[in-house]
Amino acid sequence: MCGIVGYVGKKEAAPILLDGLRRLEYRGYDSAGISIIENGKIVTVKATGKVVELQNKIGEKKMASKIGIAHTRWATHGKPCDKNSHPHTDCKGNISIVHNGIIENYLELKDQLQKKGHKFTSETDSEVVAHLIEEFSQKPASTRGDDRSSTRGGLDFRGAVLESLKLIKGTYGLAILDRNCPEQMIVARLGSPLLLGVGKDEFIVASDASAIVQYTDKVVYLEDGEMAVVSADNFEVFNVKNKLIKKEISKLDWDIEQAQKNGYAHFMLKETFEQPESIANAMRGRISKTDGMARLGGLRDVEEKLKDINRIIIVSCGTSYNAGLIGEYMLEEYAGIPVEVEYASEFRYRKPLLDKRTAVIAISQSGETADTLAAIREAKNKGALTLGIINTVGSTIARETDAGIYNHAGPEIGVASTKAFTSQLTILTLLTVFLGRQRDMSLVTGKRILSELEKIPKHINEILSGDKEIKKIAKKYANFSDFLYMGRKYNFPIALEGALKIKEISYVHAEGYASGEMKHGPIALIDENFPSLFVAPRDSVYEKNISGMQEIKARSGKIIAIATKGDKEISKHASDVIYIPKTLEMLTPLLAVIPLQLLAYYVGISKGYDVDKPRNLAKSVTVE
Repeated sequence: MCGIVGYVGKKEAAPILLDGLRRLEYRGYDSAGISIIENGKIVTVKATGKVVELQNKIGEKKMASKIGIAHTRWATHGKPCDKNSHPHTDCKGNISIVHNGIIENYLELKDQLQKKGHKFTSETDSEVVAHLIEEFSQKPASTRGDDRSSTRGGLDFRGAVLESLKLIKGTYGLAILDRNCPEQMIVARLGSPLLLGVGKDEFIVASDASAIVQYTDKVVYLEDGEMAVVSADNFEVFNVKNKLIKKEISKLDWDIEQAQKNGYAHFMLKETFEQPESIANAMRGRISKTDGMARLGGLRDVEEKLKDINRIIIVSCGTSYNAGLIGEYMLEEYAGIPVEVEYASEFRYRKPLLDKRTAVIAISQSGETADTLAAIREAKNKGALTLGIINTVGSTIARETDAGIYNHAGPEIGVASTKAFTSQLTILTLLTVFLGRQRDMSLVTGKRILSELEKIPKHINEILSGDKEIKKIAKKYANFSDFLYMGRKYNFPIALEGALKIKEISYVHAEGYASGEMKHGPIALIDENFPSLFVAPRDSVYEKNISGMQEIKARSGKIIAIATKGDKEISKHASDVIYIPKTLEMLTPLLAVIPLQLLAYYVGISKGYDVDKPRNLAKSVTVE
């Protein structure tokens, strides 16, 4: 959601901070701001709206400084406006902070601080952090162990931050400036991602690698409960007990070129057309057709444990949840393992029954989804084996699960997931073969699935070549305000995903349903102004879908059908047909979703919307 960038080094900070904010725009936000230390004072500029508004507000100001912090805010506490935008400062303008996350006990802390004379200027929970640090900076340090006194007669910068963090309940990613320490920045993390880019005589702090990758591929990942003190030539990491922690420098696997549009009008369109490549990348080096087996190196350490697993629970949110539903069909049919798919946001609020023979699989593009991370921690506490299907290398979920599989889809900038979704389905197919071959799946079946999976990139290229025809259909239906998306078996979750996409991108009301449920209520909605989309390939439930289409047509409903190439019968029932190549039933979702992504995209742009940054949405939901 919100984005953080911080810089300390030998270069001018403001241009780097603004560039970082622009690279974080895809996460979703409603305001932006920046603080630097200039001539011994903290200078802060904030603006409601896009980063360009902030840049215009800065105008011709030089903002000459080698240190600064910046932020894009997605409102939680307090409406979007300049006073609620970050950075926030203390009463005297000594401290400036940017914050991602939620301070759950901020009202209690705010009340205490106000009684001590602190004046608050915003409605946010975040501002309390600046005032806490100010309060501890004024307290005598004589009883606080190694903490040194500052020139203000209280704790030094690090000591004041440490004491403040001990009082905060909730989640935070923080970057903090103190005008009395003009060459030092402090960053801290608990439940909200932060990483430190390591350059030559400079450090860049960010909540997302996209703000760092242009400057360095060397990063330090902060863990929960850690705080880093950063200057131009050094950094030190401490835990909340003020103990020094040795950190390793990791290498980012992002390529800056991957995060550019490369001639496409939007990132969403670019990423839709990248799917043949991203699916191939998810498979690369993982298929052994000679023995009909998937080679998943990330599961090597838990391979023996997986043989003993008798139940799987998949936890995820949004598009990743829909991928999990398809994985449920795959794993139960071909691996013979009972599977449940849970909304991660609900998982820990009931009493899940877990044991050592249960595997809990988290699916998350970012690896930072707050609800999914909380679900994994709950599963670990209850003794379950935890696995991850994650796109972002080094992310929190990737580090905290017992084992996992990376998607290798590359950065996904568009808020509405496209290539991450199909790479997740690819990984779930490989996992199905892996677990199935551990059990009763035959060599012939394993070979057949893997052989057909290898053909999927070519099939998707064929679908993408019909882009213009899909665009025409989208234009035909662009002015309808309601849609019903339907599918059965493997393609019921694709109906859910198609409906989600057009809601996200086009702000069109759409319902996703199992087509067998149509007569149990939704059919009451059908008339000439309520079109339906059927995902109806030639599979084991084809005739059932045709029956449903006939009932819609009898009620004057318009129908778009996703059908198997060569199916002439379906045009008798559907107003418009988009064809996909023939493949195994279990793999049809990988093909059927492509036209639905394009339909949503073209309806969205026909309405003039910014499809890369849909309103009210964020790429990574890092708070509950």
